[in-house]
Amino acid sequence: VKFLSWLDRNIGKIEITEVSAARKLEAYRKEQELFIEPSFETISAYGANAAMVHYTAREDSYSYLEAGGLYLVDSGGQYLDGTTDITRTIALGSLTEEEKKDFTLTLKGHINLISAKFLQGTLGHQLDVLCRYPLWQEGLDYKHGTGHGIGYFLNVHEGPHRIASVPNDVPLEKGMVVSIEPGVYKAGKHGIRIENIVVVDEDIETEAGRFLKFEILSFVPIDLNCIEVSMLTEREKEWLNNYHKEVYVKLSPYLNNEENNWLMEKTKSV
Repeated sequence: VKFLSWLDRNIGKIEITEVSAARKLEAYRKEQELFIEPSFETISAYGANAAMVHYTAREDSYSYLEAGGLYLVDSGGQYLDGTTDITRTIALGSLTEEEKKDFTLTLKGHINLISAKFLQGTLGHQLDVLCRYPLWQEGLDYKHGTGHGIGYFLNVHEGPHRIASVPNDVPLEKGMVVSIEPGVYKAGKHGIRIENIVVVDEDIETEAGRFLKFEILSFVPIDLNCIEVSMLTEREKEWLNNYHKEVYVKLSPYLNNEENNWLMEKTKSV
């Protein structure tokens, strides 16, 4: 959040590249006393570069961030109290209707899965379509898994469970940590991904059996400037507003006044 606040305040005012942005993000992480190292190499991708799912900016090959279009950053850290992996796609200025529509479809898929309740014994690939459904209705898809396990100081992609279209015979169980990360990637145009980390938890038990749900572990605002609010249902708006309230409550104590004001604006109700 400190990094996104800094970026929002400085884009178009100072020279920022994909490489220098990734360095700035790591510098903010290093300020945290429990931080050890990045959990993987940061994906810092502007504009069309983000359409390449595993793009990496290099010292001899990178783009400058401009005051317009979309910027995708996928990063994580190894901390003494946990391992993180999070992706946010943000607007650096004005967006096209297509960019906002694709972002909102990605968000709808994300909300659809992250708010799901499912029967104990459910396999990850049985849930995968919940995330893709809004995209499929518009003829879109993403060619990667929807979710992977995350190891603590191990691999940031840690099995045996996963959420993907490829069958997997490991049921999701209480305590399993997994990502939820749908996206839209259009070559030569833009790439969008929204990723949060969740842990499987118990929900209710009925005559039909025991049900599970996801508890969210990631708290970073989802950029309201990227959303076409008219495409969201009332249920989706409620989820987004509740999530943003929790983001503000949890993070505001760790921010200075300038960052706090920024976060308050970024978590306002839609």
